[in-house]
Amino acid sequence: MSHPYVLLSAAVSLDGYLDDTGPDRLLLSSPADFDRVDEVRASVDAILIGAGTIRADNPRLLVNSARRREAREAAGKPPYPLKVTVSGSGDLDPSANFWHTGGDKLVYTTEKGAERAREVGLAADVVSLGPSLDWHRLLEHLHEERGVDRLMVEGGGRIHTQLLQQGLADEVQLVLAPLFVGDPDAPRLFGPGSYQGGRLRLVETRRIEDVVLMRYEPTAPGTGLRPSAADHHWLALACELAAECPPSRTAFSVGAVVVAADGTELARGHSRESGDPVVHAEEAALAKIAPDDPCLVTATVYTSLEPCTHRASRPAPCARLILDAGVRRVVTAWREPDTFVEGADGTGTLTAAGVDVVVLGEHEERAKAPNRHLL
Repeated sequence: MSHPYVLLSAAVSLDGYLDDTGPDRLLLSSPADFDRVDEVRASVDAILIGAGTIRADNPRLLVNSARRREAREAAGKPPYPLKVTVSGSGDLDPSANFWHTGGDKLVYTTEKGAERAREVGLAADVVSLGPSLDWHRLLEHLHEERGVDRLMVEGGGRIHTQLLQQGLADEVQLVLAPLFVGDPDAPRLFGPGSYQGGRLRLVETRRIEDVVLMRYEPTAPGTGLRPSAADHHWLALACELAAECPPSRTAFSVGAVVVAADGTELARGHSRESGDPVVHAEEAALAKIAPDDPCLVTATVYTSLEPCTHRASRPAPCARLILDAGVRRVVTAWREPDTFVEGADGTGTLTAAGVDVVVLGEHEERAKAPNRHLL
């Protein structure tokens, strides 16, 4: 399944609140930060908010800068991103600002919610996700049917929580405002529940007048056959490592990264590393980890090309090395062609041994790039 890049955007008080309980919306961002948000909106294909945010804030959700709208049109895009909301019940006010400003609108709901949403005559396309809301189906539909590559999610807290808990957020843009709310009845950004383990990666901090922007990326791999947003990050790194391989006319250029369940990088490697003309990427990476490292059994191996099952230069192919290491999950970008080994099937070998193998075809072209001369 292909999903858009999902960016969560929110501003919170120092004690973690999105708003207070007063009749008017609490303004947490500074004027300069509102302009930054406008810039981010102009850079995405769609903006999503929950039905609760429409009811509470009645937002217009526009790109306010005429210059940015003109730049979008010059790039062949509509002046405003697609506006998306999610409602299980379909109980939405057709007079809200959301429906009457900006460009196209889209509602994702349930079978029953779709009936209600259509009855009230919303100025939007209504899509039923079935008997219940399913974030994976929603994101796949946005990408495949509406061409959304970048999605900005502006709330509320329940939606942010669900996307993070399901490993579907590629980035968190969090603005910290210098004030306290202190009301236990006020809405918080993140709710209780089971989140992915590990620390997020801090990629940027920026002072904007009296607030601070912090950008984070999740690092924890997915589990089983369902990919997480972090899986794409680590596989992209493996593809970058493949580009560092010394060129060869008799072997593929491959990169590999081994990542613990909490998102800690255990090792990386690439083909023909350190002057060894026959070492493979997975082999090079696994050799840097102690065989008795307890992290291996819950780790994920990311490799730009599926692990090999036959080789003449070493006694054990990479699929065998992965099984011997106890790794139970592999993420790859590209199935091995018949260039050197006819009928190569590392995925089949691993799957037959109980390993979960995830193929993220979105990265295939990057994995093939350093091997074009062999194809």
